[in-house]
Amino acid sequence: MKVLNDVYVLSNGVKIPKIGFGTWQVPSGDVAYDSVMMALKNGYRHIDTAAAYQNEASVGKAIKDSGIPREEIFVTSKLQSHIKTYEGAKEAFKKTLKELDFDYLDLYLIHAPWPWNEMGKDCDKGNVEAFKAMIEAYNDGKIKAIGVSNFSPKDIDNIINNLDFVPHVNQIGYFVGHNQEVTDTYCKAKNILVEAYSPLAIGFALKNPKVIEMAKQYDKTPAQILIRYCLEKGTLPLPKSTHESRIIENTKVDFEIKKADMDILDSIKDDPRKWN
Repeated sequence: MKVLNDVYVLSNGVKIPKIGFGTWQVPSGDVAYDSVMMALKNGYRHIDTAAAYQNEASVGKAIKDSGIPREEIFVTSKLQSHIKTYEGAKEAFKKTLKELDFDYLDLYLIHAPWPWNEMGKDCDKGNVEAFKAMIEAYNDGKIKAIGVSNFSPKDIDNIINNLDFVPHVNQIGYFVGHNQEVTDTYCKAKNILVEAYSPLAIGFALKNPKVIEMAKQYDKTPAQILIRYCLEKGTLPLPKSTHESRIIENTKVDFEIKKADMDILDSIKDDPRKWN
């Protein structure tokens, strides 16, 4: 499982493990605690959570109880999407540290450029204010890297132009059939690492006939093909599962996909979430 030891290096020199363990839709309490414990036991050293997931306390407890030194685990959390003020962001970050029971965070992201219930709303000023608070915490050493999630190039330009700071990361939905080429190309040009959440398209991409056929050719599972695809594209996949067998399966991606086969996967343009 060499890939679990591999890292990307962010624009500020911070190392981030190439695969993260996602906890979106993983309920707080025993389910989140056990899932994170299983992930850590099986070699993951990168855990992704968010205030909106309401499982930060369970995630933090599992990390503490794992016995693995805190500095060996890369932990991400996110500012809730509706918080668009400087003071609000400062308070929310303090609350996240308290929930996790940590002294610092490895990565902190604005969860979305607009509140989830008002998608598309112009929050340019609010995003600048929130990110200003994050820059302050970053400069104070409370966060090792800061970034955004679900941001378009225009949303990121707003941060850069107003704060003269290029976010280190943009975490976006990224999977076969939905590789967000425009945003991905923009981020690579700015040396912003793209993190790929939902690399299996919430499970829907597992049903694609081309993916299934390719998995047979490589003697891999469809999930392994989909996660490897993200790595081949230079993004950081964040698979999630509450089942230990799948948590392990998702790490066995130390193989390469041939360019001709990557071209086949790239040619899939229909969003797999519609395949259900």
